[in-house]
Amino acid sequence: MASLSDIVSYTDDFLRIREVGDWDNALNGLQIENSGRVTRIGAAVDVSTRVLTEAAKTKVDLLIVHHGLFWAGLQPVRSALRRQLQLAFSNDIALYSAHLPLDIHPKVGNNAALAKALGLKSAQPFLEEKGQPVGLKARASIPRSELIRKLRKALGGPVKVFDFGPNEIRAIGVVTGGAGSEIYRVAQENIDTFITGEAPHWAVVAAEELGMNLLLGGHYATEVLGVKALAAHLSNRFKVQWEFIDCPTGL
Repeated sequence: MASLSDIVSYTDDFLRIREVGDWDNALNGLQIENSGRVTRIGAAVDVSTRVLTEAAKTKVDLLIVHHGLFWAGLQPVRSALRRQLQLAFSNDIALYSAHLPLDIHPKVGNNAALAKALGLKSAQPFLEEKGQPVGLKARASIPRSELIRKLRKALGGPVKVFDFGPNEIRAIGVVTGGAGSEIYRVAQENIDTFITGEAPHWAVVAAEELGMNLLLGGHYATEVLGVKALAAHLSNRFKVQWEFIDCPTGL
């Protein structure tokens, strides 16, 4: 059995929760406390009624997510929020959320994990947001078809390919999640292939105009990697079992 306070204190420091800027509604860190003990860690991309219900079934008492409870901002405790809080309280589930601190972490971050899975060497931070770089870029020499194959394997699913760039890739930018609207800023870094989760319609037009490859792996799929890696890391450090709660959104 591990102490919730010990795990939270360690994770806050490990992810630099207090140092990394983010959108206010991310509310990074411990969002709900439990009675103070942790016997099983759950990892999920988003907190939801379905995820909390599954966590309760499998006796998870610390749930780690990328997208927490308060993205909608200040709101009355009723309907969905009341239901979610009631599930957490009645099943003694603590909730810990990490958004940009998890995206950018050099060891367990979404970007780092995806870059590693793709075999990218010497990836460097780039694309500043909220006071810190939120993506990774790397030089490469790889056929586009091979990179797409690796990306599909890493994500375990389909990839939307907009092949307006070179067949032989030289520079790759990775920004997991919904970063497609940053395509013009990415292009300024002389990147010929941009990998992200999802993009607005106009970003595909922009990719053609810019002569870039745009590879969309899905918002959810590109952000599975970080919560899994963080949960596994904490499991190993605190000797607590963990599991992934899969609840894809389709995006």
